[in-house]
Amino acid sequence: MQKNILITGAAKRIGAACARLLHEEGCNVFLHYRSSKADALNLCSELNLKRPDSAKMIQADLLDIKALESVAEAACGAWGGIDVLVNNASSFSPLPVGEVTEAHWHETLGSNLKAPFFLSQFLAPTLTQNKGCIVNIVDIHAQRGLKGYPVYSIAKAGLAAMTYALAKELGPEIRVNAVAPGAILWPDNALSEQDKAQILQRVLLQRTGEPLDIAKAVRFLIKDADYITGQIITVDGGRTLFC
Repeated sequence: MQKNILITGAAKRIGAACARLLHEEGCNVFLHYRSSKADALNLCSELNLKRPDSAKMIQADLLDIKALESVAEAACGAWGGIDVLVNNASSFSPLPVGEVTEAHWHETLGSNLKAPFFLSQFLAPTLTQNKGCIVNIVDIHAQRGLKGYPVYSIAKAGLAAMTYALAKELGPEIRVNAVAPGAILWPDNALSEQDKAQILQRVLLQRTGEPLDIAKAVRFLIKDADYITGQIITVDGGRTLFC
């Protein structure tokens, strides 16, 4: 599979797992990061050691519309066009109703919704030409909301809706799908062991998943899903079977 792929939020966690797996498949990967420069440099160097000039990186604040356009232009110029956009970058922080500020609203909806939409729009011409695809990283809480994270849940619900809408808008040339992770990695703001245990009690497989589980679903949607569009694949160990 030889494709040119732009991944947002690619320096760590799920984004880095996607970059590594897709690179192993023979793809060139264009790595976006916001603040994790050291991680991005290490990942880019690691991939280029395996295959020269197969990875490039760019720093950008995805809340800035001009930066979004610059990312799209740089990605297109790297290897002569983009075949796949993986919208992975995401802000995730707890703030219950009553404490939400306008800045928090803009930050969360900007990274989870605004950036994926405008990157999709900016890249639509090259994706159309290459009969490419878009993969959005959503969340199982787009369906029912995560207590304490109302704005994040709203933003991911919007990204799920955008997946369906863009599949209609951009087809038949561009396929648009999404992956909805469940408990994959614990958030950086640490949960108590009791909180973790309560979450795992509602996971049928009784364990967290791995970033590679999400990366494999992304790879499937890119590589083996030529007749799939407008769909969201849930990768959650059975979590959503519980109310």
